[in-house]
Amino acid sequence: MNLVFGVLLCLPILATLLPFLRCSHWTVRIFDFPRLQIAFLSLVLIVLSLLASNEPMWMVGLQIANGACFAYQLYKISAYGPWHRKQVLDAQGEDDGRTISILNSNVLTPNRDFQKVLDMVARYQPDLFLTLETDAWWEDKLKPLEQDYPYTVKIPLDNLYGMHLYSRLELSDTEIRHWVKEDIPSIVSDVILRSGDKIKIYCLHPEPPAPGESDVSTPRDAELLLAGKEINHTDETVIVFGDLNDVAWSHTTRLFQKISGLLDPRVGRGLFNTFHAHHWFLRWPLDHMFVSNDFLVKKLLRLGNVGSDHFPVYAKFQYYPKAEALQPELEADAEDHQDANATIAEAEPIKEVVDTKYD
Repeated sequence: MNLVFGVLLCLPILATLLPFLRCSHWTVRIFDFPRLQIAFLSLVLIVLSLLASNEPMWMVGLQIANGACFAYQLYKISAYGPWHRKQVLDAQGEDDGRTISILNSNVLTPNRDFQKVLDMVARYQPDLFLTLETDAWWEDKLKPLEQDYPYTVKIPLDNLYGMHLYSRLELSDTEIRHWVKEDIPSIVSDVILRSGDKIKIYCLHPEPPAPGESDVSTPRDAELLLAGKEINHTDETVIVFGDLNDVAWSHTTRLFQKISGLLDPRVGRGLFNTFHAHHWFLRWPLDHMFVSNDFLVKKLLRLGNVGSDHFPVYAKFQYYPKAEALQPELEADAEDHQDANATIAEAEPIKEVVDTKYD
């Protein structure tokens, strides 16, 4: 029995140590995701092993190591607890011409519950509605939305990377981008608010490190960092949203935030786990919204199941330029830029962003 507990106690230790490796293979990077689950496993194994009799000293050492793993894993996700200072502050007052609402939903291509999606849009009435994994079938079923959403960007694909954007607000200078791979699109566009103010949006869905997808995280990481560098080179008001196939606390997402200067509205509010919708214990946040520091949060919700393996996310933001003085950006140093450049170079991207300061 001691040997069984010894082997089991080694599992959370291994799962905690592997992400420290700068290896991009999915067998390593997968352990970036289940921080809460690893912490729970450590705690359960500590309690069960303490109930066993005649514990040898080596098992006590493993129990102490698991205690350290438990504390470290909780520390990694602690910023998303209600006790943490919010990165993006709450907005006060009524909606106005500078208010924008966004609904983001990975619908899952083989999912056929399109009416749930239409009902969700009818209920929340977002200004922008982004669908991911939408093919030609989904495009046809969502066509009724075009009565209320006159501005659309349609990229129907059957490779799980289709993308459709529906907007009540005017879109301009819209581009369909392929940052790293020809069959992995994204959308970049200006959006004209009702006030006449212009903001820029990036709709992203990079390829995940997973069996049957990419063996390594490099393509995903490079796409996020290329977008981050482009945002860094502009002085525009920006919102990034989509299924980023990464968790908010990973090295790559944190690096993306530092490179871009964008803020995470979930910090201080909650994890907002969106995947996997069908397995309550195996959930983490894959669907994200990041904003520049001239936005405030009016509402942030994880919505109900629409038949997909992802929960949709709804947010309402207030454009408020004076907030810049209250919400400091994360800052990247030369080492961060070098790290980003090395990852991008390894991916051999289609679209390159030149970094004249740090190249």
